[in-house]
Amino acid sequence: MTTFPAGEQTHQAVLPQQPALESVGADTPGSRDETAHGHPATAWGTGREHGRGETDGRGTRPRRRHAKGATTVANAAENGSGDAPTHNPSYKGGVGASRVFVLSKDGQPLMPCHPARARELLGKGRAVVARQVPFTIRLKDRTRAESAVEGLQLRIDPGSKGTGLVLTDEKKEIDEHGTTVTVRRGLISIELQHRGEQIRSSMRKRAGYRHRRRSANCRYRAPRSDNRTRPAGWLPPSLRHRVDSTFSLAKRLGRFAPVTEIYVERVSFDTHSMSAGRPLKGAEYKQGTLAGTDARVYLRAMWNNACAYCDATGVPLNIEHLRPRSRGGSNRITNLVLACTPCNEAKGSKPVEVFLAQRPDRLARILQQIETPLHDAAAMNATRWQLTEALATLGLPVHTSTGMCTKDNRCAMGLAKTHTLDALSVGHLDHEAGDAIVRYPGQVLVAKATGRGSYARTTTDRYGFPRLRRARTKQHFGYFTGDLVRASVPTGKWAGTWIGRISVRARGQHSLTTPMGRVNVSHWNLELLQRGDGYGYSILRESAPPTSRKNG
Repeated sequence: MTTFPAGEQTHQAVLPQQPALESVGADTPGSRDETAHGHPATAWGTGREHGRGETDGRGTRPRRRHAKGATTVANAAENGSGDAPTHNPSYKGGVGASRVFVLSKDGQPLMPCHPARARELLGKGRAVVARQVPFTIRLKDRTRAESAVEGLQLRIDPGSKGTGLVLTDEKKEIDEHGTTVTVRRGLISIELQHRGEQIRSSMRKRAGYRHRRRSANCRYRAPRSDNRTRPAGWLPPSLRHRVDSTFSLAKRLGRFAPVTEIYVERVSFDTHSMSAGRPLKGAEYKQGTLAGTDARVYLRAMWNNACAYCDATGVPLNIEHLRPRSRGGSNRITNLVLACTPCNEAKGSKPVEVFLAQRPDRLARILQQIETPLHDAAAMNATRWQLTEALATLGLPVHTSTGMCTKDNRCAMGLAKTHTLDALSVGHLDHEAGDAIVRYPGQVLVAKATGRGSYARTTTDRYGFPRLRRARTKQHFGYFTGDLVRASVPTGKWAGTWIGRISVRARGQHSLTTPMGRVNVSHWNLELLQRGDGYGYSILRESAPPTSRKNG
């Protein structure tokens, strides 16, 4: 559950605010500054300060500069260097407030505006709050036909555990040499945190319950065949969730902002080479590095015919999984060691970090052989085509980019390694021609997938036996679990106004998550702000750009 700071002005609590930096022309009907978003194209090097509302994190507005990412060979020769460095050491653009979504009078998306402009429109009564998170306002006196709307780009950096989504705009400007360059600005950053591991764990737990019931009640029931057909495009639920949640959020952003193009990073991982830890070629790539090798012989040679946990020799040795199979461990050779019978029984299904917690030296020695798991790489390989096909159904042009292109853009600009900054770097930028990223939002809206409840009708204990029966209705006194509410507590320890998400109770005393802890609040003292949508929201500060970065 994610909480929000207490206060009556919810729109000021949900989004961090910046000092007002609006111009008089921002209120001109029909202009590009209708929501204080547009900015005139000006020449580089004129000495004019940044007119876009960005700050450098210290409250001052930086000079408008050309943040070239790659130094050309000619420039390197003029500087007297032998080789042309490929990347700048640090980020030279601006950092600003995250923009606010704006809807027209008829509910159509307009260009996002600065938070100060949103406060002004709300204060003058020209707009109303349409949604709390992500914070969205709706104009009362403007339709889409009466407003100037420019297109935005949605850039997506998919990941196994999290996905970055950034809304950007690109403009053509004239640099100090009279050359037309493309500048990219990040307006709104969102990090979507998936719950694929939770789904995977629940599916495995459900399978365990079914196996127990089958062996206990239908001992002689014939097993089902393993060659059952699946429909085209089928994915496991944990992987399908990654595709569906990313598509759902992209579709929702299309309702809040005038998205005209989608750029998505589509990468593939060579899991075979990753498992070997080095590039493989020829027959070695086809057969593997351990072709023709017996696993037990290999482990005996690696561990000198001794137990990996206690160095016992001359005793029967068993093949032991460092990460137990019951906890998702694989049969890869890097997950196997030799263990004597007492150590094997003592470890059981414990993780090796827990079993050897009191012996850090031996734990460090054993962990040296464990390589990076391939679950995340396999998940990305399985979902990269399905995600692109799903995004194409939105009716917008979908452009794919490589991971190498994203890395080059991010390193050339000197940006930190995060999902959202990677998403900002998705797509082609000609650094030699002067294209650059000149702004990224200082705050990131984190949307964590929490689900909408469970279909299970009973709650089980640790052994899978029913412990209590769950209620069949999910709505109690007009509220669902996950709803964003405002609680006005009149008296008692928790007297005051609190804003957060609730967990409903059948008796009407709902549980509210606050910054100070969980509070039981009567439904009579609650006011609904926004229905739960299966996500918990929070706001984090974007990672600061590194002060130095190695080239390459």
